[in-house]
Amino acid sequence: MRPRVFCGIAAAVALFATACSSDGGGSSDGSNGGGSAQATAAGAFPVKVADCAGKETTVKQAPRKIVTTDAAGLEMLLQLGAGDRVIGTGFPPGKGSLPAAVAEQGAKVPVLGDALIPKEKLLGSGADLYVDTFGPMPMMGAAGAGPTEEELKAVGIQHVLLLSTACAGTPKAAKGPRTDLSEIENDIRRLGAVTGTVARAEELVAAMEKQIGEVRTATATIAEAERPGYFLFDFDAGTKQPMAVCGKQVANAVITLAGARNVFADCDADFRPVSWEDVVAKNPDWIQLAVRNRGSEEANRKAFDEAEAYLKGFPATQGLKAVQEGHFLRIGSETTTIAGVRNADTVRQIAATVHPTLVKNGQ
Repeated sequence: MRPRVFCGIAAAVALFATACSSDGGGSSDGSNGGGSAQATAAGAFPVKVADCAGKETTVKQAPRKIVTTDAAGLEMLLQLGAGDRVIGTGFPPGKGSLPAAVAEQGAKVPVLGDALIPKEKLLGSGADLYVDTFGPMPMMGAAGAGPTEEELKAVGIQHVLLLSTACAGTPKAAKGPRTDLSEIENDIRRLGAVTGTVARAEELVAAMEKQIGEVRTATATIAEAERPGYFLFDFDAGTKQPMAVCGKQVANAVITLAGARNVFADCDADFRPVSWEDVVAKNPDWIQLAVRNRGSEEANRKAFDEAEAYLKGFPATQGLKAVQEGHFLRIGSETTTIAGVRNADTVRQIAATVHPTLVKNGQ
C-alpha cells in the first residue's frame, strides 16, 4: 500500500501513518511469477527472490534481525511466526489495528520511524533483512529515496520487496484491474521462504483460498450486470474531495471477489481523488464507511457514526441510493486496502452483507 502514481503513494502513506492461483484467490496471469521465491524444500536455504525488474537476491540463511517499512509487512511477519525476529518498523500500526492474536507482540516492536525510516537509522539498525512494502518512492523526493542496494549490502542487509505493492507502478505490474489476491498470496509465500516459515505460509494461504473459494462458489450465479455498485468512502482521507480506490488497489480485488462492483474500477491507478459529482454519477448501491482503527470499539463506533452522518447530511450525497436505503458497511480501511491475510476475511464480510441470502459471515 507503493512504485505507483503520486496519488496512490500519498493515500497509502497517509493510511500507514495513521494505522498504511487457485480456485480461491489465485490467478493464472503470472504477473508476478518472476518474483516468486524458489526453495528446494520447505524451509530450505538458499532462497532466491527477485525484485520488480527480475533482479534476484539470494538469501543464504534464515534472517535473525528483520526491519520492515510499515504495518503491512510487520503484520505478515507476525502472522508467519517471525515476529520475534523483527527489531524495528516504520509506519507503525495504529492502536487496535493488528489482529488480537499478534497485537501484543506487535506493540513491542521498536518504531524506527513514524513514517519512512530515516536512511541512517535503517543502515545502523543491525538488521540482516529489510522487508520493503514500497521500494523507491521518487515522488517523495529525498525522503523517499531510501538506501541504495550498495549501501544496504555494505552493512550486511538484504533487501526483499513485497511485490504486490512495490511493483504497482512498474512494467512488472499486472495489466488491468486487480480481481484476485494472488499477488498478496505470493508475497506471503515469499516471506515464508525467506524467513524459513514455509509451512506456516502455506497454512495462511490455504485458509485465505478456502474462505475466498467458498464465497466465489456461493456468488457464482450472479451475472456481472447484477453485481451491486460499491463505493469505498475513505472518511479519514477527507470529505472535501473524496479519494477513490481504483482498479489497481487491493481493495478492488476484495470488492470483486465479494461479488460486488467497485464503481471506480475503471480508474487506472491505486488511488485517485475524485469529485462528489463523480460519486453521485456512479450512484452506488452500497457504501463502505472505511474509517481507520481508533483503538477501541467505542472510538471506532463514533468514527463510523460520523462518517454515516456526513453522507446523510451532505446535500450532494443525501439522494444517493445507498444513503436513501441505509446500505452502509462498517468495515475498517486497514483490512480492505492494505495487503494481508485479513483481506480474505473482508471478502466474506462484504459478501455476507451485500448477498446475505448466499453468504453467511463467519460460516
